[in-house]
Amino acid sequence: MSRKGVGLAAFDRSRLTSAQFASHGNSLRSSDAQALGTQLSVFRSLLQQFAQTHAKDIRSNPSFRAQFARMCSAIGVDPLASSSSGGGSAGGSSSMWAQLLGRTVNDFYFELAVRVVEVCGQTRADNGGLIGVRELREKVMRGRMEGAPEVTDDDVLRAVGTLKPLGSSYSVVRVGNKSYVRSVPKELSTDQSAVLEAVQVLGYVSVSMLMINLRWTRARAQTVIEDLLGEGMLWVDKQAQEWEYWSPGFMLDVDATATGG
Repeated sequence: MSRKGVGLAAFDRSRLTSAQFASHGNSLRSSDAQALGTQLSVFRSLLQQFAQTHAKDIRSNPSFRAQFARMCSAIGVDPLASSSSGGGSAGGSSSMWAQLLGRTVNDFYFELAVRVVEVCGQTRADNGGLIGVRELREKVMRGRMEGAPEVTDDDVLRAVGTLKPLGSSYSVVRVGNKSYVRSVPKELSTDQSAVLEAVQVLGYVSVSMLMINLRWTRARAQTVIEDLLGEGMLWVDKQAQEWEYWSPGFMLDVDATATGG
């Protein structure tokens, strides 16, 4: 009987110790959370001071602007997101750009987003709603007035980000080593992504190329190509011995180079 008593006492002590450890762990987590919150608050304050000190550079220098945006992202601040703390605007909200730098940078991104929508709409019939970020930036730049701020790929990506309230119609997708802006509410299948990645090598693919390199059946290769043709993401060249399916962006780049030459 005495042995059983010792066992129960040891069990009670173990249960008490576990409860103490749990309580101590909760206390540490709460303390860590408070410390992290304080650090983030300090970071945000320093970020605001930095933005106000270097406002001119952020407005005019695209590289500096991109670095500042990355600093914001690193501490969880979206400079283009609206905040109800503004209070001064008609709607009671404004983005961090507007609050710290005036409306110049804020308007820059939203005006750029409007141009992105326009260019995507104008080229959709040619590319099926999938346009390379670099190509999109070049087309946007052609339509801007002389002396307008330079636009970078990073600016285009952030402008596309402001279109998220429109739903899934506008998003950035990566195929291989190239980023595209998709302006149609449709996801690319794995097979479609593989074909578009293959197209980046030579500018075109053929059914036999897909069968040999991807080890697909003829039916699979033909089906994916026909889907991409139907979406306008590939163009067909019927003059070759075997039909070749070209990337619209690649063909337009070749035409532009030839014209420029």
